[in-house]
Amino acid sequence: MKLSFTEENYIKALYHLDKDENAVSTNALSYTIGTKASTVTDMIKKLADKKLINYLKYQGVKLTEIGVREAVLLIRKHRLWEVFLVRHLGFKWDEIHIFAEELEHIGSNELINRLEVFLQFPKYDPHGDPIPDKDGNFPENSFLQLSSIQDFKTYKLAAVSEDDASFLQYLDKMQLKIGSLIEILERNNFDDSIDIKIDRKKSVTISQKVAELIFIEKI
Repeated sequence: MKLSFTEENYIKALYHLDKDENAVSTNALSYTIGTKASTVTDMIKKLADKKLINYLKYQGVKLTEIGVREAVLLIRKHRLWEVFLVRHLGFKWDEIHIFAEELEHIGSNELINRLEVFLQFPKYDPHGDPIPDKDGNFPENSFLQLSSIQDFKTYKLAAVSEDDASFLQYLDKMQLKIGSLIEILERNNFDDSIDIKIDRKKSVTISQKVAELIFIEKI
C-alpha cells in the first residue's frame, strides 16, 4: 500500500500508543505527533478511508489488521537501518534514531529484504529492540526490567526502552552498553536506587527511573 510520509508516521505512533485493548484518544495522538487536534482528526478520516484504522467518534482509534501490518513494516525498516548505521557507517547508538526515521520511509520492500540478508538477519537493533522478520513476526525474548529484580545476581544488559540521545549518552558515561554484565549489589529502600557493578569492574548507583528503562537477561 502506498502511504505518505505523514500517514506512515501516524500509524507508527498509533502502534506504539496502543499498548492494551483500549482505543487511542485523539488527544494522545495529537500530543505524540506534535500537532493540533483538528489536524489529527483530518488524518484519522484519511486513514479510516484506507482501512488502516477503526475510528469511533468520542471513543478513539485502533489500528486494523492492515494498519498493524503496515506499522510493523515501518518498525522493521527503522530497526534494520539502525543496525546498518552502527555496524557499517560507524554511528553511535545515540546518533542513529533521527537518520533511521528518514530511511524507514523508503518504499522498497526488496531493498529492506536485501538489507536484512546483508546484515545476516539480526534479531535486535543497537538498542536491543526486536526486529520483525519479513512476515511481521518478532523474535521471542525473556528480558526483565532491571527495576523489578530483587536478587543479587549477575545479568547481561539486553535492551533499553528509551532512545533519547541524552539517556544513551548517560549510559555511555557509565560504560553501560548492550552486552554489559550487570551485577546487582544492593537495593536502596530510601529511593529505590540500585547499586550495581558493571563488567565486574566499575561500581555505580543508578536511579529507579534509569532502572525502569533498562532490560536485562539471565546469563
